[in-house]
Amino acid sequence: MSDPGTLALAAIASVAADLPAGAALAALAFIGEAADWEFVVSNADYLGVGALLTIGITVASILLGFVVGFPAGAVEVYGDGLLERAVSIVGIVLRGTPIVVILIVMYFVVGVPQINLGVVSISSAMTAGILGLGLRSAAYQSQIFRATLSSVDDGQLEAGRSIGLSRFEAVRYVVVPQALRRSIPGFQNEFTIVLKDTSIVFAIGLAELLTRGYDLFSEQTTAVLEVILFISAIYFVLTFTTNRALDYLGDHYAIPEGESA
Repeated sequence: MSDPGTLALAAIASVAADLPAGAALAALAFIGEAADWEFVVSNADYLGVGALLTIGITVASILLGFVVGFPAGAVEVYGDGLLERAVSIVGIVLRGTPIVVILIVMYFVVGVPQINLGVVSISSAMTAGILGLGLRSAAYQSQIFRATLSSVDDGQLEAGRSIGLSRFEAVRYVVVPQALRRSIPGFQNEFTIVLKDTSIVFAIGLAELLTRGYDLFSEQTTAVLEVILFISAIYFVLTFTTNRALDYLGDHYAIPEGESA
C-alpha cells in the first residue's frame, strides 16, 4: 500500500502540472521533496516532545508573570514612596533588557539549581528559562494591569468606600474584577509573545521545539524547508488555539454595554 503522505504529494504535484510553468515550479518548491517530508513525519514524535516542552515553559512563565506582574501593577497604581519607585525601576530594567541576556544571566550567572518534585525533576536550564521568561513577562504584565486598574473610574472606588469597605476591600472587590476583565486583550497578546519567545531558550541549551527542529535538519540538511514548515504549523496551531480560547473568554467576561466601569 502506498504511503498516504506520498500519495498526497503526488496529487498536489499533478494539480501543479496543470498550472503555468513558473507557478508549478513555485508550488513544488514550496511543497518540498516527498522523501524529506517522510523524514519529518518519522521524527514527529521527537518534535512533539519539543512542542510539549514549549507549552510547559509558556504556561509556567505566564503564570509566574501573572503572580508577580499583577501585584507590581497594583503597587504602581496605588503604592507610593520607595516601594513604588523600586517596582517601577525593576520593571524598566527588565523591559529594556534583551530576553537572551536575561536567560544567560539566570543560567550562567545566578545559576539556579535543579528542582526535584519527587515524581519529576525540573532541570536547571528549564528553571532558568521559566524564571527568565516569567520575570520578563511580569514586567510587561505589570503595565497591562497598571493600565486596566487606572482605567476604572475613581468613582467606583469611592462608591465602595461609601458602603463601608476599606480602601483595600474596595480595590479588591470593586476595581480588580473590572480590571481583570479589561486586561484580557492585552494578556492575550502577552501570551502569544511569551509562546514565541520560548524559542530563545536554545541559548541555554534547552531542547524546545525550535532547537529540536534545528537538530533534525542538521542531521538531514535537505529537509530544512520541510522541518521549518512543520515547526511553523505547530506554532500556528498553538497560537491560533490559545487566541481563540482567550477571545471566547474575553467575550464571555466582557463588561456589558451601558455599564459603567
